Amino acid sequence: MSVRTPSYRFHKPSGQAVVTLNGRDYYLGKHGTPQSRTEYDRLLAEWLVNGRHVTARARDNPPSGASVSPDELTVSEMILAYLRYAEGYYRKGGKPTGEVPHIKYAMGHLRRLYGHTSAKNFGPLALKTVRQQIIDSGLCRNEVNRRTRIIVRAFKWATENELVPLSIHHGLRAVSGLRKGRSEARESEPVKPVPDELVDAIAPYVSRQVGAMIQLQRLSGMRPGEVCMLRTCDLDTSGRVWVYTPETHKTEHHGRDRKIYFGPAAQAVLRQWVRADPNDYLFQPREVVEESLAERRRNRKSPMTPSQQARTRKHSPKKAPGACYTADSYREAIVKACKLAFPHPELTKIPQKDLTPDQQRELKAWHHARRWHPNQLRHNAATKLRRQFGLDVAQVILGHSSSAVTEVYAEVDEAKAIGVMEQIG
Repeated sequence: MSVRTPSYRFHKPSGQAVVTLNGRDYYLGKHGTPQSRTEYDRLLAEWLVNGRHVTARARDNPPSGASVSPDELTVSEMILAYLRYAEGYYRKGGKPTGEVPHIKYAMGHLRRLYGHTSAKNFGPLALKTVRQQIIDSGLCRNEVNRRTRIIVRAFKWATENELVPLSIHHGLRAVSGLRKGRSEARESEPVKPVPDELVDAIAPYVSRQVGAMIQLQRLSGMRPGEVCMLRTCDLDTSGRVWVYTPETHKTEHHGRDRKIYFGPAAQAVLRQWVRADPNDYLFQPREVVEESLAERRRNRKSPMTPSQQARTRKHSPKKAPGACYTADSYREAIVKACKLAFPHPELTKIPQKDLTPDQQRELKAWHHARRWHPNQLRHNAATKLRRQFGLDVAQVILGHSSSAVTEVYAEVDEAKAIGVMEQIG
């Protein structure tokens, strides 16, 4: 028999919100305020994680909505301080790295449950409560562990700067990460190489620029971000094999160099994109927009009206195409092309607003099965390199410091293993 979840209630004599857990009332602060709602969410989450029993910390320090004195650092205040540090630390080329959004996502989970509580009272059980909330949001196990580690890292920074006692970080480190098959968090699907027929099918639905980027990734195995920032000044074309040294790359903060090699086939793709200004990016979204507008004008059936002819383009539009692609915009262009290349035989013709929930799920599953992203092209190149030239060569070309990393990208060639066992087994 299911147990009813204790409700958030109004205590008329005091004007406070109250929740009853295991026969005891816990006052949460002024009824209807965000602080009292946060206290309710936190206390209920701890109660559920603890097997529907009130934790010892809650019994000794019941929430009151004003339980934190002004001289105590709250979790929200610690989060703000850590975010200011993170935005200054995680930067490349004067811009925030991709780690900053991940930190903000993790801090959001923490703030929602424990923002108004004292940072010095945050312990292992509280961390497990936050982790359970992350699991309940539907994220995969790897991402749950990643966000949990970020929270622990934030408290490590707070300990280093004497914002919280040393015991806090020590206690949080005792919380083990979720293990595969031993938690309720879902497992993520491993990234696999994309079948060549799916790559070739989207060619008519992408711009010339994106098409060239796809070809270069297939030939060189570089990362999506590396092909986006390709410039003429970063290319050494003096040898038979061209060498591309990216302006910035994923592992430069570890003191490692990154070189990407272009053979004859890749050089043939690059020659038509080399810029007169060596500092210009080779693949520019604004050129895509200009070419698209020019194509629309050529295909126009009716003449322009005087008002259209007199219209001038905005000098500072709210959203203008950038000087180069980003990994996100590059991926979005491919996902959009996949939808166009693989329409559902029936549901694509129905307006989105007219689809039933079951039809929406079917359409989503259809597109998901035929969608791929640019990082899979790196797996394609890794598998091909390993099959033909071995793991060591693949490791050098992909820029990995360890062959174990290359193993993740390069699919094992089962056909070769079967052939060997036919001879010796």
